[in-house]
Amino acid sequence: MKNLFVKIAAVGLLMLAPAVAQAAEGYSTANVNMRAGPSTRYPAVAVIPAGSSVEIRGCLSDVNWCDVEFYGGRGWVSGQYVQASYQQRRVYVGPQYYRPLGIPMIRFSVDNYWDRYYRNRDFYRDRDRWSRGPDYYYRDRDNRDRDRDRDNRDRDRNWRERDGDRDGRDRNRDWRDDNQGDDRQRGDRQRGERQRDDRRGDDRRPDRRDFDCRPGDPSCDE
Repeated sequence: MKNLFVKIAAVGLLMLAPAVAQAAEGYSTANVNMRAGPSTRYPAVAVIPAGSSVEIRGCLSDVNWCDVEFYGGRGWVSGQYVQASYQQRRVYVGPQYYRPLGIPMIRFSVDNYWDRYYRNRDFYRDRDRWSRGPDYYYRDRDNRDRDRDRDNRDRDRNWRERDGDRDGRDRNRDWRDDNQGDDRQRGDRQRGERQRDDRRGDDRRPDRRDFDCRPGDPSCDE
């Protein structure tokens, strides 16, 4: 029985060995962004300097992007910036070299990949939108930006309208104040004119002595 368990364990290790061995060493050919997904539209997570060694963990079959490991971090790099040694020469990683280099063809899922490697990243909170693809994410973001711009324009227009109404009220108030001031000035002028007329009328009145004199009164001759 013990030998049976040993044989089963050995078979299991043999079955796992190819999967463990399926990886290849590569080299970056330029200072290239390692991204959170197989597109230049995904967030950059690190910069791989030119000539740096990377471990190629797998590549996509439909587009030339590969999942690589660099200093313990994981991310995606376009195959046009990664070379690998093949038959004593370096070749750019492409689908025709996946099998000879021992590179597995894999799929990409934002949910699984980000859960495993990017939980502490700021962009992880937008995972639900990114999971629909970078084009959807940017389209959604552009729509949000347009909505925000429209809201800002509406607020600016309302603000200008309120300012216009306030300016109109201020002008009307100033106009009323000016008219009231003119009315007061006209009233003051009219009262002043009446007072002057009254004084002139008083000056034209006959002396009281004209009324107090009686014929034969000596004071009338003064």
